[in-house]
Amino acid sequence: MIQILSYLLISFACVYGILVLWMRRGWAQIQAPHGNLIPTKMVSVIIAARNEELNIRRTIECILNQAFPKDLLELIIIDDHSDDNTSAIVKEFTERGVKLIQLNENGRMNSYKKLAISRAIDCCKGEIVITTDADCRMGPNWLKTVIGTFEKEDVYLLSSPVLYSEEKSFFERLQTLEFLYLIGLGAAGIGNRKPTTCNGANLAYRKDIFREMGGFKGIDELASGDDELFLHKVAEKYPERIAFCKSEDAIVYTDAKPDLRSFISQRRRWASKSTKYKNKGVIALGIAIWLFNVLLLVGVALAIAGIKTLGWVVFFALLLKVVVEFLFIQPLTTFARRTTLLWYLPILSLAHILYLTYIGILGNIGKYDWKGRQVK
Repeated sequence: MIQILSYLLISFACVYGILVLWMRRGWAQIQAPHGNLIPTKMVSVIIAARNEELNIRRTIECILNQAFPKDLLELIIIDDHSDDNTSAIVKEFTERGVKLIQLNENGRMNSYKKLAISRAIDCCKGEIVITTDADCRMGPNWLKTVIGTFEKEDVYLLSSPVLYSEEKSFFERLQTLEFLYLIGLGAAGIGNRKPTTCNGANLAYRKDIFREMGGFKGIDELASGDDELFLHKVAEKYPERIAFCKSEDAIVYTDAKPDLRSFISQRRRWASKSTKYKNKGVIALGIAIWLFNVLLLVGVALAIAGIKTLGWVVFFALLLKVVVEFLFIQPLTTFARRTTLLWYLPILSLAHILYLTYIGILGNIGKYDWKGRQVK
């Protein structure tokens, strides 16, 4: 039994190492945008907001202060049944062209955010839609860089980087490194022409493609997935028309979760999307990574229990994991100008074993809290 576990652990460790190095190649394949990025098409920035009175004003100001032609910009905010001052704050900006849509749905549903985005797209003027969140911050060249790259590359969907910033604790800095890893995996998949994930806080796509794909039809019963599952729909038909904007100016900044409970709830929501994956390759990849971490967890437990023959195998697997993850994330921290976060990598690599095992199970069962609602 121990010998079989040893063989499995070594095999999965090698597979994991190859996968991570392949993803590193994908990141390296992406070229940073260069030359003049001159947007020419009408753009609709869409934000679905619920109880965001503490953040929404700052986000609106960031968008309205973009170095972007005012006649080509439309900002639409959908208030998703907020019970705070979100709508009142948005209305302060109506004279500056900000449009407010207020949801007023009587029946209970699971996918309020997808409904909000769909409502905005139904009435928006832009040829290109870009979604972001109500607690995000952007530099003044964000929109020009993203949309200029979108037009120059002639793509149907463009994913762009999202990073945590303004951390207040060790836990939040650890999340920043982990989130950078996730964003890097999404970018690397696109670089390898195998799109797997993206983030709706910085996602642009053509409105006509959204309609051609039937919008969120088929994925609208899930609370999450307005980004990743829609990416899969586009990738199924147009994988070569998807790109990633590898530019510091294109970064959207947001906040890490302040405590473990909210972090776990967020990751459960993200993991719940996996039940709707149609691409068997993506499913196999996720299962392989999950199994590797399960095997590591079992191996560590048995090694601590005194099974010495397993100790060296576990040490090899852990060392390989940390080394390949360092090789992958090092260029990402350089891109984000956060190389000091590399000191947290050994801690993150170990924490990932327990965290991924736990979330892999919990994310596919039961309900979770999101914006004050119980959803699944």
